[in-house]
Amino acid sequence: MLKTKIIGLFFLFCVPFTFGQIKQFDQLEVYYAQQHYKLVYRKSNRLLDNPDFDFSLVPKFYKSISMFQLAQQKGWERRHPGALLEAAELLKEIKRSETGLLLLTAHMYELSELKKDLHAWNEQLHNEQDAYLRDRLQKATDHLFDGIPDVDDFTLKSNTETETELALDQFAPLRRDLLETAKKFIGTPYVWGGTEPTGFDCSGFTGYVMKSKQITMPRRAVDQYKSSNKLTREEVMLGDLIFFDSGSGISHVGMVVSGKGQPLKMIHASSSKGITISNVDGSDYWTSRIAGFGTYIHD
Repeated sequence: MLKTKIIGLFFLFCVPFTFGQIKQFDQLEVYYAQQHYKLVYRKSNRLLDNPDFDFSLVPKFYKSISMFQLAQQKGWERRHPGALLEAAELLKEIKRSETGLLLLTAHMYELSELKKDLHAWNEQLHNEQDAYLRDRLQKATDHLFDGIPDVDDFTLKSNTETETELALDQFAPLRRDLLETAKKFIGTPYVWGGTEPTGFDCSGFTGYVMKSKQITMPRRAVDQYKSSNKLTREEVMLGDLIFFDSGSGISHVGMVVSGKGQPLKMIHASSSKGITISNVDGSDYWTSRIAGFGTYIHD
């Protein structure tokens, strides 16, 4: 029932919904968008301690989502061992009222970004074999994001194009072969720790595609980045790798499927859609999290 309500409200209020221009709330939104999560956490706590703002759930919302982001930082999480459960309880409390559901609808994009960040963190914890923290994360977020759309659904351009619109003859045979191999797996489901065609995670997919052309890479995304030959944004092209950081280090990797100087596209293992092609430059989520580019190809 709750999932149906959130989805219904999302489509009903797909035009931005505002709760009035309040300077303190606007500041929370701006600082959160700039990834100043500690500042958001402190300011939202101050607002919650001020009875003048008891009329609104906005401070509670920003405290919750900033805590989820901060918990991904190991030092902060160790100092606040109950943060994940507290953040989850705050969000659950907001979801219990119609006013709260309207608030979540108005901030659906932030929730979608958070949902994807937590998926990436879960994958990172799996790769690091941190079963204790991963179990705490899964308990805190169990069903918490049901009904929240995927962040890619907000982009203006299609994120599931299967055609790259490239003049392939401009690329070396190896790069063309990598593209053809990668595209064979479009639709393959996402599986944490997956390294085979039955299911891939992000670094398992890039590693498998590269290995099919006798290119050996480390298993984890962070190590794939460290050992790659670094590239600039202007140099990157088909077959190179693009890496992302959601705030806790390298957490995602994809293979570029666009030409040099063209709008960035990648084929990657999406936690929600499996192997898919996404427009990086058409997504605020992806562009704001680019950590760098690397290659294992020597033309």
